[in-house]
Amino acid sequence: MAEDRDGDSARAGYRGLVMRRSAAAPEAAVLVLHGGRERGMGRPSRLNAPVLRMRPFVRALARATEGRRVVLAEARYRHRGWNGERADAARDAADALAELSRRTGGAPVVMVGHSMGGRAALRVAGTDGVVGTVALAPWCLPGEPVEQLSAARLVFLHAEADRITSPVESLRVAERARAEGAEVCRFVLPGGDHAMLRRAAVWHALTTRAVCGLLGLSALPPEIASAFALPPGSPDGLDVPATASDGRGVRV
Repeated sequence: MAEDRDGDSARAGYRGLVMRRSAAAPEAAVLVLHGGRERGMGRPSRLNAPVLRMRPFVRALARATEGRRVVLAEARYRHRGWNGERADAARDAADALAELSRRTGGAPVVMVGHSMGGRAALRVAGTDGVVGTVALAPWCLPGEPVEQLSAARLVFLHAEADRITSPVESLRVAERARAEGAEVCRFVLPGGDHAMLRRAAVWHALTTRAVCGLLGLSALPPEIASAFALPPGSPDGLDVPATASDGRGVRV
C-alpha cells in the first residue's frame, strides 16, 4: 500500500485528481477544488456536500468550453479538514496541479476553488502554469499569506453577508494581494449564501466568464479587465456588484 506524506499508510484507491473531461493535445485546463472543514482527518466521501456543490460549476464550464480542447478536473483531498499548520488541502492542491500538468503536458491552468478550496487555490496560485484563480466565497483568515500572489490573476466572488466565510477577510486578502502586485477583481453578491444556491445562475455565469477570459478563450469581462488594470494602491474593483448574462443577453 502507498505511503502518505506523513508516513502513515494511505487508503487504498486514493486519487488526488479526478478527470471530468480529457482532450487530445489540450490547449488549457481547469482544476476545481471543493470545500471542507476547519479540522478533520477523515477522507471526504465522493458524495459529500462540498463535492456535489461544485458539480453544477463543472457542467457550466463544460458547456462554456464545448468544442475546445479544455481539460476539466477535480482535486480530491486526503483529509476533510485544513488542519491548522498542516494546511492539508493546500498540499493536496499542489499535488493535483502537478498531476494535471503531467497529464496535459503543461497546458495553462485556471483554478476554481470554493470555501476551503478557495483558500487552497490562493495558497498555490503562484505555481508555474497557473494563469488565473477564481475564489468562490474563499475561507480567508487574518494574516493569510499573499507573497505567492505577486504575479497572480485573481477573481473573487463572495456574498456580502456570508456567515460561513468572512467577506471582510476576503476583501482584505484581495487588497493585500493587489498591493503585492497581483491583478485582482472582486465581485459581491447580495445576501449570505455560502452554498451558492440562491442566484446560482449568477455564480455559474460569472465563474465561466472569468475562467474563459483568464484562459484566453474569450475576452475578459469588462469589469475584470478594468479591475486588473488598476494600480496596486487602488481600492476600486474590489466590491463590484455581481450581475451576469444567461447567454441570451438577459441579465440574471
